Amino acid sequence: MRNFIIGIVATLLPLGLAGLVIAGLGLLPTSADSSPPAMERRVATIALNAALNRRALHLSNPVAGSDQELIEGLKIYTMNCAVCHGTLDNEPSSLEHSFYPPVPQLILHPVHDPEWHTYDVVRNGIRYTGMPSWRHSLSEQDMWKVTGFLSRIETLPAAVQDYWRQSYGVGPPPGRSHGRSQLP
Repeated sequence: MRNFIIGIVATLLPLGLAGLVIAGLGLLPTSADSSPPAMERRVATIALNAALNRRALHLSNPVAGSDQELIEGLKIYTMNCAVCHGTLDNEPSSLEHSFYPPVPQLILHPVHDPEWHTYDVVRNGIRYTGMPSWRHSLSEQDMWKVTGFLSRIETLPAAVQDYWRQSYGVGPPPGRSHGRSQLP
C-alpha cells in the first residue's frame, strides 16, 4: 500500500510542477477571444454544475409568472443582460466572442436549467467568466422576474410574445432551440 501511494505522489507531483512551469513561462493562452479547448469546457461545466448543486438553494420562483411579470423580466433582461447574452432582435451579441469562455446567447439558445440554477447564476455571478453578481444591483423580485423570463423564452404566453414583437419588430425565436445553452 505504501508503494502504491508513493507511486501516485511520484506521478502527480511532476505533473503539477510541469503545469506550474508552463503557466509560469506564459505558455498558456490568455486572450479573451480564443475558444476554450473541449476538455477545458467540459471540466469547467462539470465544476460549475457541481458547485451550483452544492451551494445553491433549490428555491422555487416566488414570482408567479403573470404576463406583466414576464414583460418586466424581458425589460430587465434588455437593460442588463442583452449586451452580452443577445438582444431581443434574435441576433447574437457582438460581444459573444469577446469573453473567455464565450458568452451563452440566451435568446438564440434558451437555457434548459432549473430556475433555481439560473437564479443563482444571476444572483451570484460566475467567477472568471465576466458574469457579474447582480444581487447588489437588482432586487430579489427583479432577479426572479428575469429568471422567469429566461426559463420561459420558448413558451411565452401570447400577450408577452405580442409585446416582444411590437417592441422589437420581431417575435421570439421559434420554439426550437439551435443548440442548448447552459449558464454558462
